[in-house]
Amino acid sequence: MRSLPGVVGFLCATAAATATAALAAEGAPRTHRLEATPATVAYGYYWSQAAPVLRIASGDIIDVDTLLTNTPTGLAKAGVSQAQIQPSLKAIVAEVTGERRGPGGHILTGPVYVEGAEPGDVLEVKILSIDLAIDYGYNGCSGVFPENCEPGRPVRIIPLDRHTMTAAFAPGILVPLRPFFGSMGVAPAPEAGRVSSNPPGRHAGNLDNRELVAGSTLYIPVFARGALFEVGDGHVAQGDGEVDQTAIETSLRGRLQLTVRKDLKLTWPRAETPTDYISMATDPDLFLATRAAIQEMVDFLVADKHLTRHEAYQLVSIAGNVAITQLVDKPNVGVHVRLPKSIFVAG
Repeated sequence: MRSLPGVVGFLCATAAATATAALAAEGAPRTHRLEATPATVAYGYYWSQAAPVLRIASGDIIDVDTLLTNTPTGLAKAGVSQAQIQPSLKAIVAEVTGERRGPGGHILTGPVYVEGAEPGDVLEVKILSIDLAIDYGYNGCSGVFPENCEPGRPVRIIPLDRHTMTAAFAPGILVPLRPFFGSMGVAPAPEAGRVSSNPPGRHAGNLDNRELVAGSTLYIPVFARGALFEVGDGHVAQGDGEVDQTAIETSLRGRLQLTVRKDLKLTWPRAETPTDYISMATDPDLFLATRAAIQEMVDFLVADKHLTRHEAYQLVSIAGNVAITQLVDKPNVGVHVRLPKSIFVAG
């Protein structure tokens, strides 16, 4: 049997450990479940005046559902059975109508108000995980060269195998799945008004950047209090350019950590993957979008890697990869530049 002092000491130690664990738990990020319902989506827009559907602390995690950019009627026409069409999609398309919809076509979950976010800050979006919500996706046919499309043909329904993480496009053609959200963005500046979800911009939005898979981080300039983050337009496979206007489009569920960064100042969104630094820009003119994306990478190298502007520009030419992100989200096309982290060796 322990002596009284020993028992008291044990109890005190236990109480201290419990208090420490409670404090640690209090400081840990909370996870907020956010389902897609008629009350929790912004149908086709980013807007500084949109009412938040969720308020979270900086550093918290959202466990969020997103829906594909289609309608029950369109899916049924393509051969999807009523049992396979998500009830949430049916409810949202039926109930979110009139002034609550548009001018764009994407069903975006949000907006999420992040406490402490102010104009001039940066919202850091860590993509912790992305999972398939349904076992099929679709691809349409339009885009930059629609003369290749058969008029009147419905979208192509493509089965998804979550075990092999592949899509059977056609006999003998298996496409690997790399899920990402085509649209992640914040509210634009108040003077911009209600902005269509279709074209990307400085607020990010419909970037359609295939590099933004789980494990990546997107940094977005903040233009409105609370940031008002929205997410949607799930893709599981897409090539750079998204030339026919669609990827393999599907519904997804993701876990995203949203953190306010007051130590960063950005003009355009930037990103980081385990292997690359990524700059990006958009513009109606492909040359101007390319110029801005390259300049963003040069500016990053000057500020973060302490190169001269001359050296930074040379390095982008030597080791950078300039890619067309998308050509179809009118009026803006997108360009991004990837620079491998592996070239920066210790010492």
